Amino acid sequence: MRKRLAIVGCGFLGNIVAEACEKGLLDGYELVGAMSRDHRKAEQLTARAGGRACESLEELLNLKPDYLVETASVQTVKDVAVEALRRGISLVPLSIGAFADASFYEVVKEAAAEGGAKIHIPAGAVGGFDVLQTVALMAQAEGKEIQAGIETRKGPASLQNTPLFQEEMMTEEADRQVFSGTASEAIALLPTKVNVAVASALATIGPEQATARITSVPGMAGDDHKITAEIDGVKAVVDIYSRTSAIAGWSVVALLRNLDSPVVFY
Repeated sequence: MRKRLAIVGCGFLGNIVAEACEKGLLDGYELVGAMSRDHRKAEQLTARAGGRACESLEELLNLKPDYLVETASVQTVKDVAVEALRRGISLVPLSIGAFADASFYEVVKEAAAEGGAKIHIPAGAVGGFDVLQTVALMAQAEGKEIQAGIETRKGPASLQNTPLFQEEMMTEEADRQVFSGTASEAIALLPTKVNVAVASALATIGPEQATARITSVPGMAGDDHKITAEIDGVKAVVDIYSRTSAIAGWSVVALLRNLDSPVVFY
């Protein structure tokens, strides 16, 4: 029996999931509905991939999807997660930054346990969560000190309209470190730019402890994320470069395929 799938957020990333449905890359799923702040976008997405264009969360959840994919915003996760999970609907969120709020993170975990649902965190624009979790587990089991964090390099243009941007960054020739702190501090400052920092932190030592550094690189297109988890005797480094955010949408598709596959990769 095909699993029922719903999407919240019908922009670029949500349409990648719809494209996968169209192309038969998610054969184990039926798209039953979609919702967007701009209802026309939900109508366009469902016209191409099937399902109902919903005008409210209640209408969407009443379709009883097995999985709810979120591709909208941190606030959207906070708006939809608890109710969906309590109803037994598993969540696949891309706006992982919502979980930097420790109290909210505890609430959603309780809601998932209450509803018998799961929160499936996709790789997004990074990956390697399996090895990061393994190093963190070794540290816990062996009582070892662990260091974990992310270094992100990006072009200055991608930092426009953020508190980190300064006009001279567009013409300077040298790299400039524009942020150094924790993953929690990074997502508070840049709610749409560093979801990957929170995701990697959740896989290791948590957003309050994991470090985050951002460097502006003149002329650079795209983002380079280098994630490190290190204990005595073991060092894991995951380094991913991407010039497009499409990798985040396709990571959701890969996760859904993995959940439906008789062979599971971790």
